[in-house]
Amino acid sequence: MEKVAAELPARRATPLRSAPFRRFVTASLISATGSAMAPLALAYSVIEQGGGAGALGVVLATNTVPTVFFLLMGGVLADRMSRSRLLFLGNLLAAAAQGALAAVVASGHATTLSIAVCGFVSGTAVAFTVPATQGAVAQIVPAEQLQQANALLRLPSNAVKVLGPAVGGVVVAVSGPAWALAWDALSFAVAALLLLGLRLDAPVTVTGALSDLRQGWHAFWSRTWLWTYTLAGTVLVAAWLAGFQLLGPVVAAERYAGARDWGLVQGAFAAGLLAGTVVCLRWRPYRLLAVAIVTCLPLAVPLLVMGWGLPLPWLLLAVLLAGVGLDVTIVAWTTAFQQHVPQGELGRMSAFNNVGERLAIPLGYLLTALAAGIWDNRTVLVACAGLVVVSCVLNLCVRDVYRINAVKPGNAPRDRSAH
Repeated sequence: MEKVAAELPARRATPLRSAPFRRFVTASLISATGSAMAPLALAYSVIEQGGGAGALGVVLATNTVPTVFFLLMGGVLADRMSRSRLLFLGNLLAAAAQGALAAVVASGHATTLSIAVCGFVSGTAVAFTVPATQGAVAQIVPAEQLQQANALLRLPSNAVKVLGPAVGGVVVAVSGPAWALAWDALSFAVAALLLLGLRLDAPVTVTGALSDLRQGWHAFWSRTWLWTYTLAGTVLVAAWLAGFQLLGPVVAAERYAGARDWGLVQGAFAAGLLAGTVVCLRWRPYRLLAVAIVTCLPLAVPLLVMGWGLPLPWLLLAVLLAGVGLDVTIVAWTTAFQQHVPQGELGRMSAFNNVGERLAIPLGYLLTALAAGIWDNRTVLVACAGLVVVSCVLNLCVRDVYRINAVKPGNAPRDRSAH
């Protein structure tokens, strides 16, 4: 009886009882409302000033390139200074960039160059906030509560992904893109103030920035489970984005009812992400990294469905399951990463991991463009599905994967003390 009574508080423990975590969730939710509207508003900002697909491509590239370029610097800073201060500065910079963009668009003098400059600043801000985010959560929440915390963080953001684009479409249609961009700027500013209030201590470092980066690379490479997952993830993300984001709308126009049906597909995928978050709140797997890899496999199914030309109901079911699997993957991977990497290295390890997956975006688009000149779209979709499956299966063959398991209360993860 005494043992059972002692275990009850641990079972009832929830990250939501922590005031700093509630503050973090609130900041994430507010920021997500603006981010859900921003892509649509950005696209119509380019269109309204007379730009086409080429101009939009330039704007998106200038947003992505600085993120990749500055990500390693952001990782070093996340391990050297207060992560709450870094998140504050990053969100404040994003607020300034989106606010300037909203003002330029509202004035009617927006150009591709001015929009691209604002996008460059916004992409730079992302490079400094992404590595700090995972480390901040690991500082706020005990190791045994991290899975629940990661699921709770994704619950509101996934809910916003379902409603946000529709609301953003109404705002853009009624008031113009400047208002949606202004809300995005305001949401970043409010999130910045909330995150500053966390007042997290800086990780202790005694070496220079370049030395930190070299040590970080050595630590990254010495963790077989980390670099193999990153490598497999780069291939998988490239294949998924190329097949679903790039070729999906094209196939929808050829095989289905175009934008209307593709909108249903996107909605089903967002609903799957939300359902996956609910699954993570109830299910706490022990073999975290193995689960993160296995639940990536459903991403191949929508690509096969489109490649084989199956009817729309099959595609909707496939993307729903893919969304569930992807969200379980994200929560399981994030939890494994936070539990098995030391606090003082989380920023740099996150940066190395994210560089690979972000490089997959242009890589996937480029390879698809080249393949489209050789094969038809359906063949390329089946090939992308094959890459998803092969990357997951090969990753599951790595022995180190099965050592990265969930941390139980009172047990320290083995990887924190040695590489």
